[in-house]
Amino acid sequence: MKISEILKKDFIIENLTASTKEEALKGLCRFISEKNVIPDQEVLFQSLLEREELGSTGIGENVAIPHAKSDMIDRLIAVFVRSIEGIDFDSLDQKPVHFICLLLAPSHSTGHHLKALARVSRLLKSQTLRDGILNAKDSNQIYEVLLEEDSKFI
Repeated sequence: MKISEILKKDFIIENLTASTKEEALKGLCRFISEKNVIPDQEVLFQSLLEREELGSTGIGENVAIPHAKSDMIDRLIAVFVRSIEGIDFDSLDQKPVHFICLLLAPSHSTGHHLKALARVSRLLKSQTLRDGILNAKDSNQIYEVLLEEDSKFI
């Protein structure tokens, strides 16, 4: 699976201004709703909060990968976010989050969803990628950096 299969260029937020995890998740839900991907952003928000209650999706190294399954979608969808200021996401390493990749999967999805989580996690471990995204001028450059780094993986 390539990142370009689940992340489209217009699903990148070049600078999300939020200071807390809840604000960030609400902003992501609003963005997804405005893109007409889901009809009910509150249901999605509650699903994301329920997942966060199991343990923070802030995995460390300034990265968070919130994810949920939903009956409201029929394909795997990703939204990539950069936060220049950083967000308190209750991360495992207690560092602010600058990179969020939201993954939404259909309720019936299993293997594809897990492959996407693994791919995104592996991709965002790259310091080169994270530096490139922080230095990108806009969402187009962020997308180019993501695709370029993703092309290095088989």
